[in-house]
Amino acid sequence: MKFDNSFEVYLPPDQAWPVLMDVERIAPCMPGAALTEVVDDKTFKGTVSVRLGPVALTFEGEAQFEEIDETAHTASVKAQGRDPKGRGGANATVTFRLESSDAGSTVLIETDLTLSGSVAQYGRGVGMIQSVASQLIGQFAKALEDEIAGDIHADAPPENGATSPEPKPVAEDKPATEPQAISGLSLFSAALGNWFRGLFGK
Repeated sequence: MKFDNSFEVYLPPDQAWPVLMDVERIAPCMPGAALTEVVDDKTFKGTVSVRLGPVALTFEGEAQFEEIDETAHTASVKAQGRDPKGRGGANATVTFRLESSDAGSTVLIETDLTLSGSVAQYGRGVGMIQSVASQLIGQFAKALEDEIAGDIHADAPPENGATSPEPKPVAEDKPATEPQAISGLSLFSAALGNWFRGLFGK
């Protein structure tokens, strides 16, 4: 199945591109995703946790950049993952590109996704999967926006010559935050709402 998504980044393409290509930095912005290994500068291993109602799935897999055009700000990624409990897998080819916009940059994403095994039953409706993907992209975009905003605020000089506040002490022995599983129920509800709005909102 093929579908498209997009989101805005409040940086011009020349500044947004290196951020988007920094996989180690942006991976934590994707809901349910965790980067487990950097094989090389184009190949990465990780996991994606998904909760679909009472069923919790974790895909373990690898993603590799197949094409990168630094000048045109386009890239193609091939990813594949399997559920370790043998319930199926997913293969995807994702192409994304940056275009200049009034807000800064628009990130355009084209996805070609194939599900296999028992998990394929959740992907029977292309429209539903696309709606769910849109929800995930929206969450990712918001997290990425917060990440970029944090850098901008950190680099901004203090106003009126004021000195920067002392950094707050970091609590010791703070447990590591585990990747948050994606709630299939909440995504289903949001996707269904989007479908009804599209059907009756015209």
